[in-house]
Amino acid sequence: MTACRESSTSYQAADGRELPLLLFEPGDGTQPRTGIIVFHGGALREGSADGLAPHCQKLAARGIFAVSAGYRLLGHGAVSIDDCITDVRRAVEQFGRLAALRGLRAPHLASGGSSAGAHLALVAAMTAPNGPASAPEPGVAAVVALNPAGVDLGSFEPEVQRHLEHQVGIAAGRLIDYSVIRYVQPGNPPMLIHHGTRDEIEPIEGVRRFRDAMVRSGNECTLHEYEHAEHGFHYPGKGAHFDDVIDVTARFLLGRIGAR
Repeated sequence: MTACRESSTSYQAADGRELPLLLFEPGDGTQPRTGIIVFHGGALREGSADGLAPHCQKLAARGIFAVSAGYRLLGHGAVSIDDCITDVRRAVEQFGRLAALRGLRAPHLASGGSSAGAHLALVAAMTAPNGPASAPEPGVAAVVALNPAGVDLGSFEPEVQRHLEHQVGIAAGRLIDYSVIRYVQPGNPPMLIHHGTRDEIEPIEGVRRFRDAMVRSGNECTLHEYEHAEHGFHYPGKGAHFDDVIDVTARFLLGRIGAR
């Protein structure tokens, strides 16, 4: 394991503002074997790129080019979840350019995140900018989701769905359009999901249904369950799962899409 080298840059949101990209790479100057960009949680209204910096530091020390990205938040530049998704797509594009400077191409890159950020990464990876009917551009070859939200939104009670629609700034009846299980089809990128069995935001049963749907469609989807863990279990010092999450994620990235 090597030290980590840190730097920062930015990418441009659709409204012209500059949003942060925190870069973490092997500190000994060796070329990274793979790369991942991650997006923080916070229900689309809170959080920052700093939130997943500890994860990126540890992954970089394993030989991975890891980037933590910010995006516009609701009430702070984003009008609806659609603005957040647009930012994620732009961040992934810039990540690809930065990775190319380090000798990495799309087949060796992943996206991911925590909670709402994981949801954004999943939607962006599984759908195309002009709608789900067309094939997504191959910006990343895999997704790593830490306690993702919005996996099976159709399973929520109607009053919960209406509340969420209001919270994320979309019209009534549109919540199901953002349920990632809806976009499962052959050819989805390989996925690794970390989820607690007592997650109070996204019940484990919905995540299991998503995993099963992915597998039935011929896709690779590994669900790593953490017994009795609640939402946000993967942060340092919260439930002692941080090291295991990093270890499993690094093995997945290096073994599944690591450059040869």
